[in-house]
Amino acid sequence: MWCQRLAWLLRGQRGSTGRRWPWLPRGLGPVPAAPARCHPTAPAAPRCAWQLHQDHLELRYGSTLMRLDFVWLRDHCRSASCYNAKTNQRSLDTASVDLAIRPQAVRVDETTLFLTWPDGHVTRYGLEWLVRNSYEGQKQQVMHPRILWNAEIYRQAQVPSVDCRSFLETDEGLKEFLQNFLLYGIAFVENVTPTKEDTEVLAERISIIRETIYGRMWYFTSDFSRGDTAYTKLALDRHTDTTYFQEPCGIQVFHCLKHEGTGGRTLLVDGFHAAEQVLRQAPEHFELLTKVPLKHEYVESVGGCHNHMIGVGPVLNVYPWNNELYLIRYNNYDRAVINTVPHDVVRRWYHAHRALTAELRRPDNELWVKLKPGKALFVDNWRVLHGREAFTGYRQLCGCYLTRDDVLNTARLLGLQA
Repeated sequence: MWCQRLAWLLRGQRGSTGRRWPWLPRGLGPVPAAPARCHPTAPAAPRCAWQLHQDHLELRYGSTLMRLDFVWLRDHCRSASCYNAKTNQRSLDTASVDLAIRPQAVRVDETTLFLTWPDGHVTRYGLEWLVRNSYEGQKQQVMHPRILWNAEIYRQAQVPSVDCRSFLETDEGLKEFLQNFLLYGIAFVENVTPTKEDTEVLAERISIIRETIYGRMWYFTSDFSRGDTAYTKLALDRHTDTTYFQEPCGIQVFHCLKHEGTGGRTLLVDGFHAAEQVLRQAPEHFELLTKVPLKHEYVESVGGCHNHMIGVGPVLNVYPWNNELYLIRYNNYDRAVINTVPHDVVRRWYHAHRALTAELRRPDNELWVKLKPGKALFVDNWRVLHGREAFTGYRQLCGCYLTRDDVLNTARLLGLQA
């Protein structure tokens, strides 16, 4: 992005006036039409300069060069007649804005942009607000700060578990838990009474429980009561859950209530860390995994359970403006027939999928955890893959899915970036 901007500046695009941008050194060539104006600021404030174009305002504040469409500037006005500050909702009817609108006057001081529109209405924007909310500003930011990890990185971080009482009764305990969860995609709560009811209270502390075809709260044993390999004693390879939902469940809660036997350790892998390695080593593979839509399917007819679920989406999902990864949909058990892309793409997709799988299966990326009664695990199902080793004896887990929006809502209300 910055290379593109530098190239743009070095090209010295020419306008009818041939005037230079005020912040450009001599020798970089002429610039687009319209008079450029530089306005002095306080010594410690970022430098600011702007220039009007036919359909947008070009504004540099500090190191950020923004191109702000006039319709966008009118639509996002925060004046009392355009925006309800009490409800944080737009009052302006966007469809009523003239798509050819252009300000009659523009003024910028040390902190604020002022625009006067043809009807006399004045719009004011804080320059810092524009940096945060412009396309160029958003492209420089991440939506969700994270720490990508392999097993060694996570162990060295010594991320603490949060005590159940602190989690349930104090904002400090809840905030510490959520901070850990947002950064690493997993978090633990200790000293939980090993019952389904107490696990439910735990889950409801941060979110509304998402009821699915598996119910609200579920017991999980090897009785094959559902048409799923998870309801056996077999090992499970790393995967994310509910890939066959149009929107996979956001958070999964596990609590081992009892295990009389051997084995059964839980496997955790940071899918975003693995994807980052693919991006560095073979960006064409990463891009293909973000583009090719796949079907995942769940079909069961066991006892009274009859379901046929289909979810569609790429393996990797990114925000288009900054290429930030926000969801991985990886489950080789439930991936359906690939019939959504032509044959010349399929082979390339298999190469890309193999590259990601190799990273996900690297032993140093595997974090193995023995779940025991009293220790609840929360997993970001959009990021962290889980699995298990085979086990013997009777093993009972309980858990649930949480609505992602409500977990992030709780975090934001506690002042965390989520």
